[in-house]
Amino acid sequence: MKPDLFQAPDYYLLDDLLSDEHKLVRDAARAWVKRDVSPIIEEYAQKAEFPKQIINGLAEIGGFGPYIPVEYGGAGLDQISYGLIMQEIERGDSGVRSTSSVQSSLVMYPIWKYGNEEQRMKYLPKLATGEFIGCFGLTEPDYGSNPGGMVTNFKDMGDHYLLNGAKMWISNAPFADIAVVWAKNEEGRIYGLIVERGMEGFSTPETHNKWSLRASATGELIFDNVKVPKENLLPNKSGLGAPLGCLDSARYGIAWGAIGAAMDCYDTALRYSKERIQFDKPIGATQLQQKKLAEMITEITKAQLLTWRLGVLRNEGRATSAQISMAKRNNVDMALTIARDARQMLGGMGITGEYSIMRHMMNLESVVTYEGTHDIHLLITGMDVTGLNAFK
Repeated sequence: MKPDLFQAPDYYLLDDLLSDEHKLVRDAARAWVKRDVSPIIEEYAQKAEFPKQIINGLAEIGGFGPYIPVEYGGAGLDQISYGLIMQEIERGDSGVRSTSSVQSSLVMYPIWKYGNEEQRMKYLPKLATGEFIGCFGLTEPDYGSNPGGMVTNFKDMGDHYLLNGAKMWISNAPFADIAVVWAKNEEGRIYGLIVERGMEGFSTPETHNKWSLRASATGELIFDNVKVPKENLLPNKSGLGAPLGCLDSARYGIAWGAIGAAMDCYDTALRYSKERIQFDKPIGATQLQQKKLAEMITEITKAQLLTWRLGVLRNEGRATSAQISMAKRNNVDMALTIARDARQMLGGMGITGEYSIMRHMMNLESVVTYEGTHDIHLLITGMDVTGLNAFK
């Protein structure tokens, strides 16, 4: 792969809206991606392997639970800092950002918000340093967009719970140390359980032959009469709203992350348009290529403003789930369009591993689907503005 010459676009001078801390956090993540991710990520994507050697670096830049309070091992940063870290990591690769955002929003967040003090102290510091890697079990083979229909269940056996069922499309599963698993009790109420690797009957087979998120480890979670200690149940929230609250945090991070992928594709296409000579002039001097570039930077700028405002609302505790859905849907769709246009601008070179564009495009096909599909988020917005449920 070519050297990482990335220069971040800031057409509307949005840096003026960021604090010095925001810029420090972002620039540290950006420098780490250039140094430790960009030189190796194409190789790992080609061989469909997660580069485990970057876990310590992810922890050092705040990639694991940046908004978790300092007393639990987190950095105590605000929501805009969290978003900027996700943006920079996904600028490197969506699969690496998936590892980070699952650890932060789908594992650390529920333990912090729904767990008790003993659970927080036991797990969060080790998750923050990357000593423990976690995963999140919600999606099942027969229940994706309708997670409330899950069949994974647990029974009270007196001194422990007995967990049975299966989860699918789980990022980090093959090497996770713990899993936050959502299952129904005997009354049909959904709770979160912390399942640890090594518990008898718990297995995590890896999912192979992916064309997307190839540098991310994906797998299943299988529970065959797993004995889960009662102290591993998250006590402070139950019902479908509990895992959906985690997804709000993760989707918010995705809205920022998609901008990173889009910026990388735009920057690559812009540089190529100035260097590639056809008909005795750079292709960037033609109207059709300028149209593509102008539309790219316009959409990136709109997405930057959308996420910045959403970050302010998150910091104030005023952001709604529907607002987060709008940003996730808009920004991932924007990034996919930019990746496709950028690929066309590079012609045949756009499909090679010498450039990042095709990898981003394939990754974004997963991002547009997971944690709420493109169409599901549209229905969430539709229900929010009309007050009418069109889901069924």
